[in-house]
Amino acid sequence: MSEQNLYRNPDSSVMYLKGVGPNKASAFNMCGISTIRDLIFYFPRKHLDRSQILSVISAMEYVRDGYDGEITLIGKVLGRELKKAGGKKFLIVKFEDETGSFDCLWFQGVNFFENKFTPGEIYAVSKKPAISKWGILTFTHPDLDKIDYQESVEFNNTGKIIPFYSIPQQLREKSLGDTGLRKLIASAIDLYIESIPETLPSRIVKNLGLLDLKSTIKNYHFPSDFTALQKAIHRLKFEELFYFSLVSLMKLKSETKDKEGIKCKVNPGFILSFLNSLPFKLTNAQLKVLSEIRSDLESGKVMSRLIQGDVGSGKTLVALISILIVIDNGYQTILMAPTEILAFQHYNTILNFLKIFEEITSVKIQIEVLTGSTTKKEKNRIYESISLGETKLIIGTHAIFEEPVTYKNPGLIIIDEQHRFGVDQRAKLIGKGTNPHTLVMSATPIPRTITLTVYGDLNVSIIDELPPGRTPVQTILRGEEKLPAIFRFLEEQAASGFQSYIVFPLVEESEKLELKAAVTEFENITKNHLPNLKLGLLHGKMNWKEKELVMKSFKDREFDVLIATTVIEVGIDVPNATVMLINEAQRFGLSQLHQLRGRVGRGADKSYCILVTKEEIVAASNRIKGETKYLSPVLMERFKSLVRLKAMTETNDGFKIAEIDLKMRGPGDIYGTKQSGMPEFKFADIESDYEIIIKAREVAEQILKDDPKLESFENKIIKNSLYKYHNEGLKYFNIG
Repeated sequence: MSEQNLYRNPDSSVMYLKGVGPNKASAFNMCGISTIRDLIFYFPRKHLDRSQILSVISAMEYVRDGYDGEITLIGKVLGRELKKAGGKKFLIVKFEDETGSFDCLWFQGVNFFENKFTPGEIYAVSKKPAISKWGILTFTHPDLDKIDYQESVEFNNTGKIIPFYSIPQQLREKSLGDTGLRKLIASAIDLYIESIPETLPSRIVKNLGLLDLKSTIKNYHFPSDFTALQKAIHRLKFEELFYFSLVSLMKLKSETKDKEGIKCKVNPGFILSFLNSLPFKLTNAQLKVLSEIRSDLESGKVMSRLIQGDVGSGKTLVALISILIVIDNGYQTILMAPTEILAFQHYNTILNFLKIFEEITSVKIQIEVLTGSTTKKEKNRIYESISLGETKLIIGTHAIFEEPVTYKNPGLIIIDEQHRFGVDQRAKLIGKGTNPHTLVMSATPIPRTITLTVYGDLNVSIIDELPPGRTPVQTILRGEEKLPAIFRFLEEQAASGFQSYIVFPLVEESEKLELKAAVTEFENITKNHLPNLKLGLLHGKMNWKEKELVMKSFKDREFDVLIATTVIEVGIDVPNATVMLINEAQRFGLSQLHQLRGRVGRGADKSYCILVTKEEIVAASNRIKGETKYLSPVLMERFKSLVRLKAMTETNDGFKIAEIDLKMRGPGDIYGTKQSGMPEFKFADIESDYEIIIKAREVAEQILKDDPKLESFENKIIKNSLYKYHNEGLKYFNIG
C-alpha cells in the first residue's frame, strides 16, 4: 500500500473513482451510493465458491453422482458455431482441456459473444453444468475469465470465492453488471481501505476475537475462504447489534432516569385493603413485579416497563394494582386495548375486582369505556368527565387518543398487546400528559431476543408463575376420524357440569363466507353430533355487543358448548370450561394455538386441548422420535404444521412456544414489522443471532455503566461513530 493512499478521503464522491465519471455517478446516487465509502460498504448479497477448479472428466463424475452446484473448468477454445432454433440464433463455443471437451451456450447477447472467442484462447468457465442428450458437458450463459499466462492472472468471475451484488436497474442501464461492480469495489478497497477508520474500541475487538474493520471489509467482499467470510459477517452483526443496544439503552435512560416523572407514594393500608378483598393470594412472581413497579413509581423518574407473562399468569391484576397506586395519588390512568371486545373484557374484569373492595373501603372509582362505537351523546359525556378529572380510569381502543379527548392529569398509561399498535400511536397517547408513566402488557410471551430489540427501550418484568390451583392443560393430537369419539367426550363433560369450546379456522378474509361457514358448522354439529346439548355461536360478522352477549351467556352456563369460526382473541375467563377442540389445527399459527389453549384450564379442574388435524399429520407425528426441538432445520421447514402441533403436545410453557414460533416463522411474521416498530437489521437476524444479541447488549450496558458520557480516550471511537453513523440515537441522550 503506497503512503499516499493513507490520506485519500473515502467520503469523496464516487465520481472520482476511475471508471465511474459523472454519468455513472448519477446512477450510483439514485441507488443511494454517493461516496466511495458508500461503495465500499455496499456488501454482496451472496457468494459462490468457485475456488476448486476441476477437469472435464472429474466434472462429468460430479454431475453423474448428482452434484447440483456450480463448478469451474479451465479450457482452450476449439471453435464456435452459430445455429438457429425456432427462428432465433444461438451460439455454441467448444472448449477442451487435457481430459475432454465441453460446450458453452449463449441464447442472449449472441451478437456480443459471437466475435469474443478466438481458437487457442484459454478461459476459466464457471456455471452449474448439465449433460446434454449427446453426453456432452454443457454450460449455459457461464461466467468467464480470460487467462493470459504471459501476465499475472486476475480472476474476477471464476477461480475463487466470488461475490454477487444486487444490481439496481439504474446501474444495469449504464452497462454495469456483476463483473464491472466487482472491479470498481476492488479498486475502491485497494485505494481507500487504509483511510477507513475503525468503529469499535480495540479492547472490544481483542476481547471478543473480532476482525478489525479493514479485514472485515476485505473478507466480506473478497474472502479467501468461507471461514474468513463468516468472521467478517460476525463482526458486522456484532457491531450493528452493539450500536442498536447502545442507542436503546440511551433512549431508556433518556425516558426514565434522566426525565423527571410523577412521584407516587404507595399507601400500604390502601393497597392492603384491596389485596385482602381478593379471594386468592398473589403469586411470588406477581409480588416481585409489583415491587419493581413500586420502585419505579416512587423514584420520581418516568417509568417505562414491559410486563410479560404466560396466558393466565395475572398480568391484568398487576396492572390494576399499579392503577390503584396512581389513582390514590390523585392522577388519572388510561388503559388502551387493541379491540373493542378486549376493552370491554378489561372493563368487566376490573369492575369485578373492585366490587368487594369498594364495599369494604367505600372508595368509589369512576371508570369509563371509550371506543369507536361509543355513541356521540355518550362520548360527549365521557369527554367532559375526563377533562374535569372525575373519571379516574379510562379504558378504550384508539379512540382514547383522538383529538377531542382532553385529560386533566394522566399519571399512568397502560398499553395492552402493544405490538398491535404503531409506535406513532403509542407516542401520541403518551403525549396526552406530561411525562406519564408507561406500562406495556404483552399478550403473548416474548423470546428474550425480541425484548432486547423491539422492547430495548423498556425495563422488562416477567411473571413466570401461574396462580396456585391451576392444573396443566393436557394437549392431545387426533385425526379427523376420531371426531365422533371426541363429540361423545364433550357430552360426557357436559353431563359432569363442564363446558367446551369448538373452534374452526377462518376460511377466507370474507365476512360473508365466514358467516356462511359459521352457520353451516353450527347447524351440522347441533343436528348431527351434539343434539342434546345447548350450543352457542360466535362469528366475525357479529358486532362487539353481540359477541359480548354470547360470551356472557356462555360464562353464565347458558350454553354447554361455544362454537366459533374465528380466533377467540380475548382473554375470556370461564373457569368452568375444560375442553378446547380446535378443528383443522394445522391451519393455525403456533401462538394462536397456545392462546386458544389458554382459554381452558382457568380453574382447578382437569382440562383438555384437542387438536384435530389430517390423518397423515398424526401418522407422521407418531413416527418422529424425540422432541421437535431436535428436528433439523430442513425437517422443520418441510413439516411446519407437524412441528407446530407436536410442540403443543410437548409443552405448556408459553416462552418455549414463543421460541419455537420465532425459529419457524421469524420475528416479522409473528409481530408484523410495520405495526411493532420491529427493527430491520442489515446484517443481524433476531431469530438466529441470539448469542450475539445477548453479548452486544451486555457490552453496551457495561460501557455505559463504566463511562456514561463516553469520555474515556478509547470510547471516543464509539462517540465518533454515534455522531457519524447513528445520529438518530443521539436525540435520546446528550453525551457531550
